[in-house]
Amino acid sequence: MTNLNRRQWLKTAGITGGVSLFAGLPALTAANASPLTSSPKVDEIIRLSSNENPFGPSKKVRQAMIDAFDLACRYPYGYIPDLAKMIADKEGVSADHIVVTAGSTEGLKICGQVFGIQRGEIIAADPVYKSLISYAEQFGCYINRVPLNDKMEHDLEEMEKRISSDTQLVFFCNPSNPSGTLIDAKQAEDFCERVSDKTMLFSDEAYCDYIAEPDYPSMTKLVKKGKNVIVSKTFSKVYGLAGIRIGYLIARPDIVKRLLQKRMAGPNVLAIQAAKEALRDKEFYEFSLDQNLKARNHLYETLDELKLRYVPSHTNFVFFHAKKPVQEVIQAMVKEGVRVGRPFPPLTDWCRVSTGRMEDMELLRAGMRKVFA
Repeated sequence: MTNLNRRQWLKTAGITGGVSLFAGLPALTAANASPLTSSPKVDEIIRLSSNENPFGPSKKVRQAMIDAFDLACRYPYGYIPDLAKMIADKEGVSADHIVVTAGSTEGLKICGQVFGIQRGEIIAADPVYKSLISYAEQFGCYINRVPLNDKMEHDLEEMEKRISSDTQLVFFCNPSNPSGTLIDAKQAEDFCERVSDKTMLFSDEAYCDYIAEPDYPSMTKLVKKGKNVIVSKTFSKVYGLAGIRIGYLIARPDIVKRLLQKRMAGPNVLAIQAAKEALRDKEFYEFSLDQNLKARNHLYETLDELKLRYVPSHTNFVFFHAKKPVQEVIQAMVKEGVRVGRPFPPLTDWCRVSTGRMEDMELLRAGMRKVFA
C-alpha cells in the first residue's frame, strides 16, 4: 500500500464511520473511541520499528501537560522532587534512591560515561540495546560482547565467567531487547546478586511492565539490600510517553550521587507533570497492556501463517527470523507503507517488529504476505 493510498483509505474510513476497505480489518473509529485516548495523528507510514505505544499519551496525561503550561517559564529543578517521591513510593525506596532522567536513554548514557570513562570493560549480551555500551565506547571502554544462547537469551554463565578485575559494569537487559526473552526469575535474581558482589550490575528494565509472570522480581529488591545494582525504567513504553522523554534510575544513595554529577539535561516541566499523571492513570496502563497483548497475538498468527520462526516475547515487540537480510525486509515493507525493525548485528537476518493498533497489525499482515510470499 502506498502512502497516498493509505491516507486516502484513512480519510475514507473516517467519512464512512470507519467502514473497513479490507476484509476483517477493524474500523479505525472503534480503536479511537476509547475514553482513555485521543484520536492519534496519522503518520504517512505506519511505524512498527521503535517499540512505541501508539495509544499514548492518555487523555488525562495530555490534560496534565496542558495545565502545566503556566509552569513552562520555570526551570524544572524545583518540580523533580515531587515526581521522585512518587516514583520512590511506587518502587518501595526513599527518594534519595532515584535519579529522574530525560528518558531512560539519558540514564543509560550517564552510566556509560561514569563506568566507561575508567577505560576498563563492560560485559554485555550481543545483540542488545546499545545506548549505554555505545556511549561507553566513546570514552575508550572495551565492550566484552557475549553472544546470545540458542534460546536467544543472555548467556548468563558465560557473562559471569568473563568478569575480571577490569570489569567496570555488567549490562543486563531483561526482558531483552531485541529478542524479547525473559530470564527465569530465580536464575535472573541469583545471577544479578552474584555479579553485584563482584562489580556493578546494570539492570535495564524498560519492558518490565509487560511481564505477565506473577511476582516476577525487579532488581530493585537488590538495591534495597544495598547491592551494587542500578535499575533503569522508563515512561516511554506502556505509558506512551516516548516523545516526552522521561525515565529514571534506582540505586543506592551513594551511587545516585555519582550519577547525578553526570546528568546531562534532565526532564522538562511538562514531562514531569506528564509522568506524575501517568503514574496515577491506572486505567490507561491496563488498557495499554490489553491492547499490546491483542496486537502481539495477532502478530504471532501472521508469523505462524507465513511459517516464520519467532521468539515468544515478553515485550511490545517480536523478533523473528526473516531468512533474508533485514535491510531488504525494511525496504520492502516501507513500500507497503509499514516501517519495521532495524539491523541488530550479528543477527542480520532477524527482524524486530513492534506492536501497534489493530488496524496497523492488519496492514502489517497484508504487507508481510507480499514480502514473504
